[in-house]
Amino acid sequence: MNGRFLLDTNILIGFFGQDSGIVDAVKKAREIFIPSIVIGELYYGAFNSGKPEQNIQKIDVFKNQVPILSCDSETAKFYGQIKFQLKKSGTPIPENDIWIAALSFQHQLPLVSRDKHFQQVKNLDMVVW
Repeated sequence: MNGRFLLDTNILIGFFGQDSGIVDAVKKAREIFIPSIVIGELYYGAFNSGKPEQNIQKIDVFKNQVPILSCDSETAKFYGQIKFQLKKSGTPIPENDIWIAALSFQHQLPLVSRDKHFQQVKNLDMVVW
């Protein structure tokens, strides 16, 4: 491990919720990156929550402190490869998670997630915190 990680939505939800294991792991990481897709999922959760203003503010502050990785045509190629592999094996996963996995491959970053369905993506470097 090189200390650089791509964080999935469930990890950031745990971080915002002060999950001590996640908070400690984030502190120990040399560098973390967030997919733009994850930021969108967090905003959706914030708008759908009982405290939207408070949660939106947390996201606004956080997103300005970490690098956000956006999708481009190279990401799209990885997406296509992953989606094809999943279709061939009959093991679909949510669309947003295919994009997140594609960013992990593109940037050669281990994906930190607690979602077991990422195990369906062949050769994905996945870490569980």
